[in-house]
Formats: sequence, structure tokens, C-alpha cells
Amino acid sequence: MTRILAVTNQKGGVGKTTTAVNLAACLAHLGQRILLIDMDPQGNATTGSGVDKQRLDHTVYHLLLRQQPFARVCVPSGSGDFDVLPANRDLAGAEVELVQAEEREFRLRQALKTVMEQYDTILIDCPPALNLLTVNALTAAHAVIIPMQCEYFAIEGLADLVNTVKKIKARLNPGLSIDGVLRVMFDPRNTLAQHVSDQLKAHFGAKVFDTVVPRNVRLAEAPSHGLSALGYDRGSKGAQAYLRMARELMARRTS
Repeated sequence: MTRILAVTNQKGGVGKTTTAVNLAACLAHLGQRILLIDMDPQGNATTGSGVDKQRLDHTVYHLLLRQQPFARVCVPSGSGDFDVLPANRDLAGAEVELVQAEEREFRLRQALKTVMEQYDTILIDCPPALNLLTVNALTAAHAVIIPMQCEYFAIEGLADLVNTVKKIKARLNPGLSIDGVLRVMFDPRNTLAQHVSDQLKAHFGAKVFDTVVPRNVRLAEAPSHGLSALGYDRGSKGAQAYLRMARELMARRTS
């Protein structure tokens, strides 16, 4: 059965796009059929997947507004290992245009209904805000993956996100759950990072993924080449961490 996972955090700069792109690449490497959906008007997941967002005829914007079907919007990643519903700045306009639209919160869910069986996992890269695009992602998703840095302000942001998930679950998507919290950009030498990590495990227990993604320069360099860390430097600590994360996700699914 297809699993739809929204990679989200209302705080910016916490590795959402890095996580979405690298999980897509690693899950595909492990043999899964993967779709990555870029729901951020910045289009960074699109670029990081090796797709030129400036040369796109159609994007997820056209899908949400029902101007183009899935098949006309979906493109292969640069590596060809997974599919992408790409985005660029046009997507910012969807927020305004959907305000008066019927079933505005369900547009993405409805668009995926007829193609879900083509994929094992669908990953959605969400924007760093609670807006109509994020609501569409959370309404379509089965579960949420929350990447977060182990620092003080991240804890506050996590509480807000948990409340958001509860509201979406109550009002729009009864099946929505939190799949887990992923610790990213982690520096084990940082005492505060260790302290926050311990707090997360105490509060969320098994919801905290065993995998920890370290700070790694290859993760930062890879998007400028339109590659995942796996494609850029498979032996890097960042690539290996996301491979472990992909395996952990698959193991959780079968347990």
C-alpha cells in the first residue's frame, strides 16, 4: 500500500528539503517506486532533484488548480531514479487563487487518488509556514516526518507543529499521524544538542528515529549539482545517514 509522508516543520532552515530529496533518492536506491512533491514556491526540492525549474511548462501549481493532469506535470528526477511533481515561483499564486476554490484543502489528495498505486512512497516537501499549501500536503498525507535541529527554539516550534497536526487530524484528515522526529544537522560535541536530543527521546519515545543526520558539507554541496548526497558522494556521512534513515523507514513499515 502506498504511503504518503509530509516532510514538514513550520521553522525554516531545519533541513526539510534536504531530508525530502535525500530520502527520495535513498528509498529509490533501495528499490522503492518514489514520487517527490515540491509544495514550496522556492522550488528547492525541484532543483535539488536535478530538474530545471526555470524551464518547466507545467508545475504542481497547474495540478492544484486543475489546469493540467498529473501526467503532464510529473517529470523524472535528474538521475531518473524517482519522479517529481516540480514547483517554481508560480506556486505562490496558488495560495491566492485557491482561497475561493471548492474543496481547496483537498486538491492535492484528489490529484493523487488515481496515481497512488504507481508508487510505494510519496514524499511531500512542505513550505516553512502553515498556509494553504501546507494544509493541502497534510490533508493528503498519511503521516508526518519532522526534521529538526537539536536547539532550544526548535523545541518551541515542534510544540506548535504538533498542535497543527492535531487540528488537521480533527478537521480534515482523521488518519494523519506523526511518523517520527528526525534529528538533523546534529553535532554530538554540542552539549545543548545532546540535552535537547535527550528531551525529545523522553517526550516522544519511539517516535524519535534512531537515525541521526550529522552536519556534513556534502549535504550542502550536493543541491548545487542537482544531486542528492547519494549521487554526489555516496561515501559521505550525510549520504550514509540518509541511507540508514531510508532503511529505518522501510523497517518500520514492515514491523
